[in-house]
Amino acid sequence: QVQLVESGGGLVQAGDSLRLSCARSGRTFTSSFTMYGMGWFRQAPGKEREFVAGIGWSGSGGSTYYADSVKGRFTISRDNAKNTVYLQMNSLKSEDAAVYYCAAKAGGWGQPDSPYDYWGQGTQVTVSS
Repeated sequence: QVQLVESGGGLVQAGDSLRLSCARSGRTFTSSFTMYGMGWFRQAPGKEREFVAGIGWSGSGGSTYYADSVKGRFTISRDNAKNTVYLQMNSLKSEDAAVYYCAAKAGGWGQPDSPYDYWGQGTQVTVSS
């Protein structure tokens, strides 16, 4: 079982930056964080959840994937020593406002169409124009 906790959401103005964090929680782990591909998704009110960015497990060579809508503005990264994945969001737009979720998949490459196994509770990002 993998428990994920997102943080870093908030209210920002259009054009601002924000960094989201997703930390694996728990006291003891039976599997290494490096074994999981991680993804960020978002869901705006009245819309379906959509893929934002993904990063592969250690065996993927650090593969990353991005939705076209965030390429060049968002960057996903991970710190395996801290069991944490980040989403750096720059030049935020009103359409980026959503609840952002992180997800984990054992052996995943961070691809958008992979079925992720574990999900966090989400963190709200609000962008005022």
